[in-house]
Amino acid sequence: MKPPVAKRIPHPHQLHGDVREDDYYWLRDRDNPEVIDYLEEENKYYDEIMRPLEDQTEQIYQSMVDRVPDSEVRVPVQYGPFFYYSRMDKDKQYPVYVRKLAASRELLSETTEEVILDLNELAVDDDYLSVTLQRMSADHNLLAYLENRDGTDRYTIYIKNLETGELLPDQIPNVFLVGSVEWSRCGEYIFYVTVDEQQRPYQLWRHRLGSDVSDDELLYEEKDTTFTLFMSKSQSGRFIIIESSSKTTSEIRLIDADSPLSPVQLVDERRDGIEYDVEHWGDDLLILTNEEAMNFQLLRCPIDDLDSREKVIEYNENRYLQAMCPFQNTLLLVGRENGLTQIWVLKDDGLEKIEWDEPLYTVTVIPRQSYHAEEVLVQFESHLTPQTTYGLNLLTGEKHCLHVEPVNGEYDSSSYRQEQLWAVADDGVKVPMTVVYREGALTSGPAPLILDGYGSYGANSDPHFSPYRLPLLDKGIVFVTAQIRGGSEMGRHWYEDGKMQHKRNTFTDFIAAAKYLIDHVYTTPSQMAARGASAGGMLVGAVANMGGELFQVIVPEVPFVDVVTTMLDDTIPLTTLEWDEWGDPRKREDYFYMKSYSPYDNVEAKDYPHMYITTGLNDPRVAYWEPAKWVARLRAMKTDDHTLVLKTNMGAGHFGASGRFNHLKEAAECYAFILDRLGITTDQTISTPR
Repeated sequence: MKPPVAKRIPHPHQLHGDVREDDYYWLRDRDNPEVIDYLEEENKYYDEIMRPLEDQTEQIYQSMVDRVPDSEVRVPVQYGPFFYYSRMDKDKQYPVYVRKLAASRELLSETTEEVILDLNELAVDDDYLSVTLQRMSADHNLLAYLENRDGTDRYTIYIKNLETGELLPDQIPNVFLVGSVEWSRCGEYIFYVTVDEQQRPYQLWRHRLGSDVSDDELLYEEKDTTFTLFMSKSQSGRFIIIESSSKTTSEIRLIDADSPLSPVQLVDERRDGIEYDVEHWGDDLLILTNEEAMNFQLLRCPIDDLDSREKVIEYNENRYLQAMCPFQNTLLLVGRENGLTQIWVLKDDGLEKIEWDEPLYTVTVIPRQSYHAEEVLVQFESHLTPQTTYGLNLLTGEKHCLHVEPVNGEYDSSSYRQEQLWAVADDGVKVPMTVVYREGALTSGPAPLILDGYGSYGANSDPHFSPYRLPLLDKGIVFVTAQIRGGSEMGRHWYEDGKMQHKRNTFTDFIAAAKYLIDHVYTTPSQMAARGASAGGMLVGAVANMGGELFQVIVPEVPFVDVVTTMLDDTIPLTTLEWDEWGDPRKREDYFYMKSYSPYDNVEAKDYPHMYITTGLNDPRVAYWEPAKWVARLRAMKTDDHTLVLKTNMGAGHFGASGRFNHLKEAAECYAFILDRLGITTDQTISTPR
């Protein structure tokens, strides 16, 4: 079967004196039957290419399924009189959320489990299901949760009576998928955030339980289309925190959860470039802000005097503070130092860092714990250590292990290696990488290697454990993550140096990482694959143009590749919110800079690696037409005979299929393609040297 050929319909764009011919602009019209026909033809071609790899796919899939534990039970987190947790049985697609009523953790084994929400009962066959957020009323009798069945960002609030098991008639549509639902403490009112036509969260509403949704009161509307609206509750439960934010500026308002009809109170009006977050602790508000402190400083003010500011600790430019976790008697801070996540405890003489035994790791404080807790749950993991939950005694500072995520099948961490490497970028900056491999993988010289990255929005790519990666490691595959600029791994400046007019640093950092791995004999171009999703898909898409000769395979998943066209269209979800990240192409300087790296605009008549590209028809973040147009242009222009496939999920969005086993099946297909193009057979394994 020959690959599909999309027809070319010239569509000129002219801006800043520059004429851009877009022959595939017509693919944007999903109501055009020819567009759906083209996507389905691409899916048929994908199926044809993958058919010879069915056995390999099934073998990889089964090796992953074999790593699924018989039962996965999360550590119970105390919230009020209950301990809440989730569990997953081996044969289930979705988790079951449960709770136990117990006076202490030691008594949990003696109490009966109560199921509060079983997602497997909500799911219908293999159709899409997403439940992203759950919020319990103060009396623990009502559960509000968000549900979506089409892959968009428009969710519906359902409220379940846990005493009867019935759903209340209060069903609220058009709610954003995260940061969008909180209860008043009396349980009579629920606050929620809805989205506009572009799926931007922008309106805050108050709903009185039992009343008609049409009577709900609009409390605040974020009219600036470059801002979004999110909501959370303070650790103490005293305040509902309403945050308006762009990529560079924030503004916060408070609602007294004990007085839900009281007016919304502004903490500090927005000022361009100033970001801040707030928490409640005792009689004070804590304020984490970047004002006069790029890596954020900690201030406080009395609740009854929001205009005052007092430093809690001295600012340290080498310590990037990112979150506050106040408990009744102790304050924990979460952030980054020396490229790693850290947790600090506030002491009279400053911050005391919690120490860990491994050189590479990721640590975090489990959210939504009881404000009155004397033992706080923190999680630790690395490339070698499964997610491990510790109880941190806030009085003594001692920590003890409560739970280690099970790994099904044989696993000995001493048979694997993790390390940190540093590549040197074009401008001399050192770029960190984390590496994990099976001992012996590099004994005979260069090895097959998958290099991934993200590098946008200040998001971090930290070490993590995945049991489903073990079968690939056992075949000798080396996994490397490049912590390139555009993330925040090395501090806030790392993000600033990888956005707007510095965005090309993200791509050249990734290329520098690939060259380092080749020069230091970790791999060769014929043995290396690059992989990235969403903005990471844009990353590897740009790298395909700038340095594709370094890779045998490139895997852009739901890739943001038509940067200029998307950023010019403010009717597309998220566009106006992104101008502070990528630039505003209505400005001449931004337009030409973005065009210089946009993967779609820089396709050339040259050889490209094998490429495996995915998208979702209902994706609100990266519209399906971006990868579809890109694939069409690549097919028309590339000069090689390498394989290029486009897989469109016709019933899902940005995150692909729902359900654990459906996710694993998609991952197995992708790995089968990569391994086949790297020349790795599915029965290949390496033994650990003795």
